[in-house]
Amino acid sequence: MMMIKRRTVAMGGVIVLLVAAGSLSSCSRVTPGNVGVRVNQYGSSAGVDSTPLGVGTYFLGPGTSIYEYPISTQTYTWTKSTAEGRAINEEFSFQDKSGLIVAGDVSVAYHVDPTKAPILFQKYRMDMEGVIAGPLRNQIRSAVVNAASLMSIEEIYGPRKGELVAAAQRKVQDYFAPSGLVIEQMFWAGPIRIPENILTQINAKIHNEQEAQAAVANEQTVEANAKSTMIKAQADADSMRVKAEAIAKNPALVSYEWVQKWDGHMPSTVYCSSSMPCVQTGGK
Repeated sequence: MMMIKRRTVAMGGVIVLLVAAGSLSSCSRVTPGNVGVRVNQYGSSAGVDSTPLGVGTYFLGPGTSIYEYPISTQTYTWTKSTAEGRAINEEFSFQDKSGLIVAGDVSVAYHVDPTKAPILFQKYRMDMEGVIAGPLRNQIRSAVVNAASLMSIEEIYGPRKGELVAAAQRKVQDYFAPSGLVIEQMFWAGPIRIPENILTQINAKIHNEQEAQAAVANEQTVEANAKSTMIKAQADADSMRVKAEAIAKNPALVSYEWVQKWDGHMPSTVYCSSSMPCVQTGGK
């Protein structure tokens, strides 16, 4: 009887252990558009599984977790507005080569190389949200700061702002490529913000330059018109000279022209000269 009782107690203990173990186990899914990374906390296989997990449902033993990373394009925007990204001011502040403070909103399009997802987790030990808020933001800020330090505030605000973000993008791409985080594109998510007094100066300078350009254009127009008038006058003078020379060489040409234009009525006024016939005007 004692042996039977002991066996019953032992079996009950095993059942309790199995139930406890089962309670520590669960299933997890890798959803479409993502890749999974299995992480084991205990046992001989503790660590990050080097084989990425595709879409599907997976049984998780005790102390096992799956982290998902996006393999389709995702976009995140760090902005002053609380309507995008997180509900706090996440704008980037940096300086030009003179030390003037500039601010701007930056967007990034990214995805994770599924074959390198385990490497990404091994390096940062956090999910994608954590990577965005920490390592990715820090690298973008560093790259923007370095690129902006070589430019003036007028260049950053104007013709070279695209060059600035492109240079920063190359730096960030090179940094994350070995870890499997693919930076597809970085771009300004809005206008660059500069101190109001500097903006006033830049606008005044632009206005003066535009007025100067307009004055030059007007001067060129006046010169072109004057030149055109001179050319026309010269052409008219040349035409008159040619006609005068033709008449001088052939006086009969005047009589011919007169006859060609006569309407058949006799003029009322007569005048004559040694070089032309008598002509009457004003009568019929």
